[in-house]
Amino acid sequence: MEENKMGVMPVNKLILNMSLPMMASMLLQAMYNIVDSIFVARIHEDALTALNLCFPIQILIMAMGNGMAVGMNSVLSRALGEKNFKKANQAALNGIFLALVNSVIFLLAGIFLVKPYFLLQNTENMQIKTFGIDYLTINCVAAFAINMQIIFERLLQSTGKTIYSMITQSVGAVINIIFDPLLIFGIGFFPEMGVKGAAIATILGQLVAGLLGICFNVRKNKEISLNIHGFKPDIRMIGNIYAVGLPSIIMQAIGSVMNTGMNQILLGFSDTADAVFGAYYKLQRFFFMPVFGLNGSIVPIVAYNFGAGKRSRLIKATKLGILYAAILMILGTLAFEIIPGPLLMLFSPTDNMLAIGCTALRIIAVHFPVAAVCIILGTVFQALGHGMYSMWVSVCRQLLVLLPAAYLLSLTGSVTNVWFAFPIAEVASLIMSLIFFAAVYKKTIKNIPDNV
Repeated sequence: MEENKMGVMPVNKLILNMSLPMMASMLLQAMYNIVDSIFVARIHEDALTALNLCFPIQILIMAMGNGMAVGMNSVLSRALGEKNFKKANQAALNGIFLALVNSVIFLLAGIFLVKPYFLLQNTENMQIKTFGIDYLTINCVAAFAINMQIIFERLLQSTGKTIYSMITQSVGAVINIIFDPLLIFGIGFFPEMGVKGAAIATILGQLVAGLLGICFNVRKNKEISLNIHGFKPDIRMIGNIYAVGLPSIIMQAIGSVMNTGMNQILLGFSDTADAVFGAYYKLQRFFFMPVFGLNGSIVPIVAYNFGAGKRSRLIKATKLGILYAAILMILGTLAFEIIPGPLLMLFSPTDNMLAIGCTALRIIAVHFPVAAVCIILGTVFQALGHGMYSMWVSVCRQLLVLLPAAYLLSLTGSVTNVWFAFPIAEVASLIMSLIFFAAVYKKTIKNIPDNV
């Protein structure tokens, strides 16, 4: 069989070939996430705050889906590099099984845990809680849609067929963008559903993207077989998937804890301060999501060339990944520094929200280029089977530095000071990432043969 392009195509061309479609689709995803908030903000500022309080649970849904998919992606790509096609198929089928398990977990959470979660929030505003319960219940109960989309897109990415994953993500994003205003405001014959409409539009987009992903894998992805006849979950394979994926799940789940903590700290100042935090998170996705799309190409490239024993290609992919991620993040910093006001105007802000938000965006954006380096190095750790390093960096940045720093800075009585916690935490993350990369290079990369 002809060797996969991940082992022979020039590395720079390979990264661009694989990442540009994924970056474009992730940019579309960022756009439809922000469109949700733009339309919801027109209902009321309380609705925007409610969506921000939902975000930690949405992060958790994505964490379990993406983390497991990262593990499957790494195991599958390494198996292909070793020409072990049976193992690659087993990784794919067990990944699909785990996506179904995730869906059942959040279905139950949507039924039993959403209301208690909102009753614990640090606000007395019942309208915020009502909006939040309506939106989050739908997202949890229908979590099978996002899990289906994630797993089948990752299967396409694992074999280098990123153009098809771009198509699925793009179609899902467009459907969500179209149905958002129709269902939120009741345009034409559609009912006016408010925040419930925003949630349903999101689920529709994810569902269609997932179904397209199934079609593309069955018809176009010939390197793996999705024949489920006689399939039984393989405990050993599941263990291999989570050996890589569990640190990624914990890393992203820590983001949920961080968001919850920041919400409570900022609600202590005002509901508006928390709405600013929500707006920031939507805006920064325009720059972080393309970097995550770049990540989606770096994982299989690094993992494949590790399995194939091609050290120089692995190192070049890492260097180019850092370069491209840094360029994207520098653009983000410039945008947040130069035009924070026009960016915030997307959310129909009050004068108070605009004043708090412009200052917040300018302070936080300083750390974006540093984050670029940390993100790519963390991706390399995962692809080489050292996901625990990525996890410890994330724990340090978000739990041991960011939240304590934000809390201590909040004691000054100034919400402006709280935003400085972000660049402080990212500097700590960079130091740890560089130390861990030196260890990985010495233990793993340096010992890889160079069979180019």
